[in-house]
Amino acid sequence: MVSDQPYAQEFSRRRLLHSSAVAAATVVLGACSTTDGPTADQGDPDPSTRGGKGSRTKPVEPPAKFGEAPALAAQVKAGELPPVAERLPSRPYVVPHRWCTDGKYGGRMLNLVDKSDSGAINEYMYGRSPLRWLNDGLDIGPGVVESWESNDDASEWTLHLREGLKWSDGEPVTAADALYWWEDMVLDEVHTAIPPDSGRSGSGKPMTLSAPDDTTLLLTFDSPTPLTPALLANGVNTLDWFVPKHYLGRFHPKYNKKVEDKNWFEDHDQHANWVVDPDCPTLTGWHTTSYREGRQIVMERNPYYWCVDANGNQLPYVDEVVFSVVTEPEVRKLQIQEGSVDYVHGAFIPIGLGDISGMKGTQNQHDMDVLLWDSGSGTGSVFFFNYDYPEPGLRRLIRNPKFRQALSYGFNRAEAQKAIYYNTGEKTTGTYSPKSIEYQVNDEGKQVYRTWRDAYVDFDPDKAAQMLDELGVVDSDGDGVRELPGGGKLRIRIDVPADVSAEHSSKNNLLKADWEKLDIAVEINPIAPEAFGDQWQNGQLMAQSSWEVGDGPDHITGPWWFVPIEPARWAPLHGRMWSLRGTPEENKETDVDPWKRTPPRVDPEPGSPIARLWEMYDRAKSETDALARHRIVWDMVRIHIEDGPFFMGTVANYPQVTMRKKELRNVPARDQLALGGMVNTWAHPTPAVYDPEAYYWENPDAHT
Repeated sequence: MVSDQPYAQEFSRRRLLHSSAVAAATVVLGACSTTDGPTADQGDPDPSTRGGKGSRTKPVEPPAKFGEAPALAAQVKAGELPPVAERLPSRPYVVPHRWCTDGKYGGRMLNLVDKSDSGAINEYMYGRSPLRWLNDGLDIGPGVVESWESNDDASEWTLHLREGLKWSDGEPVTAADALYWWEDMVLDEVHTAIPPDSGRSGSGKPMTLSAPDDTTLLLTFDSPTPLTPALLANGVNTLDWFVPKHYLGRFHPKYNKKVEDKNWFEDHDQHANWVVDPDCPTLTGWHTTSYREGRQIVMERNPYYWCVDANGNQLPYVDEVVFSVVTEPEVRKLQIQEGSVDYVHGAFIPIGLGDISGMKGTQNQHDMDVLLWDSGSGTGSVFFFNYDYPEPGLRRLIRNPKFRQALSYGFNRAEAQKAIYYNTGEKTTGTYSPKSIEYQVNDEGKQVYRTWRDAYVDFDPDKAAQMLDELGVVDSDGDGVRELPGGGKLRIRIDVPADVSAEHSSKNNLLKADWEKLDIAVEINPIAPEAFGDQWQNGQLMAQSSWEVGDGPDHITGPWWFVPIEPARWAPLHGRMWSLRGTPEENKETDVDPWKRTPPRVDPEPGSPIARLWEMYDRAKSETDALARHRIVWDMVRIHIEDGPFFMGTVANYPQVTMRKKELRNVPARDQLALGGMVNTWAHPTPAVYDPEAYYWENPDAHT
């Protein structure tokens, strides 16, 4: 089974109807023009002169000769670097986006992040990924891996690395770098890494990874694993298949006997973080040269970056990328308005629709255009209970779908759509992205999406009150507040990080007001951001409402909301248990109360919704027939409908704001993207999928 484009035929049938979201957003921005303010969907000044829409699906043949940045050419001339042809692999990756035009070298690009080690930095750079999403998830293209194929049942995959690929320090990249990651990190009994889904079969067992030679990897699974290419393209924050063994080995006791600390992996992994350690080689277009904790990260061009433009000019065009750390959201917005920033990915700042008028009023200072890419979100601000809450009485109620359904009926989403999303997008119970392949493949898939979206979306407080009464959640003592069925006041606590954004804060206030009208006591509980994650993952918090659901491009390769397989979402202790499958920890402490295990973790009860989701997820991962896999997903959606909602949505696929200086080129407009963009998902790393290494300044000397 040859699979250079394993999803191409399946996905080529996808067609997404034009969303009403952007049309509605344009009304919000109707006063904008090219002369008096930011203009929605404005690309370069004359988009008609650019190459077209979407990206080429077949790898582009590299030219015979290569060019390079003047600064690197000077180093070559001085004998400080090898010639560009020797720094590139024998067949470099040619950026395939039709909207890209020839660029100019030079300048720096200024960005903002909320913390020094922000995961958002990784979302700007796709250079470490084995494979890459193209066309907003419609297709998969090569990355570090140039080509790949599988046996007939997809239980064995062969990956072919680019010959001559080099780390940013000039050392060769070989299969040994992947073996180091797998054997000396993931499978090491002391190291805390766990096998990612890309390294596990449909049954959850880790693969066997071997290397017949320096540029070939053989992945052997115990069962069919047809989604391997998609999983190899997913995200950039948790996918480090290739790490620099020649650098990291000095921090590993297997290779350096002087390393004696029993927690050696902590120091090891600090050095493995290429963002915070300037000495760590990387495969990204820029590498860190200066890291100042809490202040600034400076990255300069990687002279060995393995990607070129259509004419063979080595990327990136921009000399230097700077990420300034600004912790306060309002200060970040102020710096943007003052013109201190060159590029803004709204999902990371955050900048939303409510900020556009303010940005319009200060355009003379910041000189930026506003682009509206589709968020692709299954829902904007989302609420979800902790399905594994430790208090048994409340946990029983939380796990009763009728209780969650009643609360969904008690939420007036129309108010949120109007006040937060400016009447864009579509009201939703809470689903996966409407752009997911399973919804687009045929009419049955479209109907499955509509059924889930509309399941409990209506605002019907009378029905909500009746359902609560039937559950025994009543005000028996006449004080105006409902009680738990077994006695004691029902108090819903919405736990949020103290720095929660205005979008989520506004939604939470609406939730609180609506549910209090149902005679339910509701408390919004801010928690220190640095403590929030650990408390949630240990099952200590009741509910949270500071995220959104955007994952895709399908339900199985980005399953985190759909199936509890990690501890960050609606069933944290179930997710923790899943994440330990195939590791030595899986069978430890089986006789200990699940909530008292280290870490706390819970097995699903036989026949429970999570047990069925896990079983179907395993089957879907092993199903080689695409339509049969989609049908499994539709059955899983029905569990979310009948036993859900496990997460409660607001508005789906609203527009997401991106801003860029007017002189910054090759930043695509919405209508140049295959599906208008799919921004709000970590599995489809944005803007990395659009190759910021190809962005360039019209006048580089003005941006140094």
